Amino acid sequence: MTIHSCSESGDAAQAETAYLESLIRQDFERCHPGETLEDLKRRASFSKEDRGLLRDWMAVAASRAAAERGKRSDLNSAA
Repeated sequence: MTIHSCSESGDAAQAETAYLESLIRQDFERCHPGETLEDLKRRASFSKEDRGLLRDWMAVAASRAAAERGKRSDLNSAA
């Protein structure tokens, strides 16, 4: 059994968040000209509306990640 330190699990969470953000960054910035995903993340810390918008975008990212992982799984099982 492997025991992970808090920093290891925190690093994994940060890596996953960065990956998810990479899946939506371009679309977010196309839909919100003049804004960046970092702008939204900063505002989400004090704005309920922006927190909800960020949550919705991250849900899209999670869905895209699941679809991508599913494709990889299908390719691996076909081999």
